[in-house]
Amino acid sequence: MLSIRSKLSLSNGNTIPQFGLGVYQAKPGEVAENAVLIALKAGYRLIDTAAGYRNEKDVGEALRKSGIPREEVFISTKLNNCDQGYESTMTAFNNSLRLLGLDYLDLYLLHSPNPGPRKRKESWQALEELVKKGLIRNIGVSNYGKHHLDELLEYCTIRPVINQIEIHPWLTRVELVEYCRKLNIAVEAYSPLAKGRKLNDERLVNIASKHSKDPAQILLRWSLQHGYIVFPKSDKEVRIKSNAEIFDFELDDADMKLLDSCDEYFTTGWDPTKNP
Repeated sequence: MLSIRSKLSLSNGNTIPQFGLGVYQAKPGEVAENAVLIALKAGYRLIDTAAGYRNEKDVGEALRKSGIPREEVFISTKLNNCDQGYESTMTAFNNSLRLLGLDYLDLYLLHSPNPGPRKRKESWQALEELVKKGLIRNIGVSNYGKHHLDELLEYCTIRPVINQIEIHPWLTRVELVEYCRKLNIAVEAYSPLAKGRKLNDERLVNIASKHSKDPAQILLRWSLQHGYIVFPKSDKEVRIKSNAEIFDFELDDADMKLLDSCDEYFTTGWDPTKNP
């Protein structure tokens, strides 16, 4: 049975919580810190941030204030595109670790493939060195398409364990997901609620009514049942708690099939998976 503490195994033998909190757009300072504290108190054990979110310091502060042992919380952050390149990656990583106030990171991701092949390669080589030094437990990528993964696998000595991409019923990315799974790369689904833009979809509303849940909870459950790692973002206590109330029901085959049929390649923001 899935629970808020459920974990998935990664290709390197490590594990990651399947459900967590994203802090994208959580205002740096008290807002972001309180959101993480609320989530940790509610049982969340995965926190996803990024250098570009400017709230790494607040994530670290919340973790310390929570009193939860460091080893029980999985902290993930991402390298800014502007910091890609070997030396700049090393500098940026050290800055993220300093802001978080941690001795190591559970997961470090290249935020996108946008800086191009040379910088992607240099950045990955830096990440591999950081793994060898014991400063990162797991490394992966975000917004990588099939061709980006093929390129990476040509030169990497430590394989990526995760690809973080936008996924929801209106953007199912079936082919890319299947390719990641063929390569034993776990899939993290960001923007699992499609940024709220599809919450009034009649098909979704009907399924929510059937299960006495709200549309957001249905979308999160859909992601979990597809085996994705999912981390809805919110800085509101009521939503953080509500988003976690998805472990007392299950979508049936008909529900899943109907939601799967919603796909229309609807991206809510950028889509670097298509870039060179």
